[in-house]
Amino acid sequence: MHHPRPMQPIGNGLDKVVARALRKASAEEIPLLAWPLACGSAVAERTRAIECVNGVLHVEVPDAGWRRELRALAPRYVAIINRYVAESVSRVEFVIARQK
Repeated sequence: MHHPRPMQPIGNGLDKVVARALRKASAEEIPLLAWPLACGSAVAERTRAIECVNGVLHVEVPDAGWRRELRALAPRYVAIINRYVAESVSRVEFVIARQK
């Protein structure tokens, strides 16, 4: 029986492509663009990086459950984002999206 392999971190080839794209972005945009890389596509589909101010990346999440889950992973996300940014991100702040 074939078991799917666990998701691996981004490979070097993709890293280079991403790094090239991020070099063209402004310093304020880079953490926002790096968010989906840090959190992965499943989380990126349900969240949105909205701004990065004074080293704090603000990410909109659907509800308190998502906020609680993602807070536990935040240090990992910060470490990944900081591979791509010139000015380091110190933490991620999760804010619950307003219901439309």
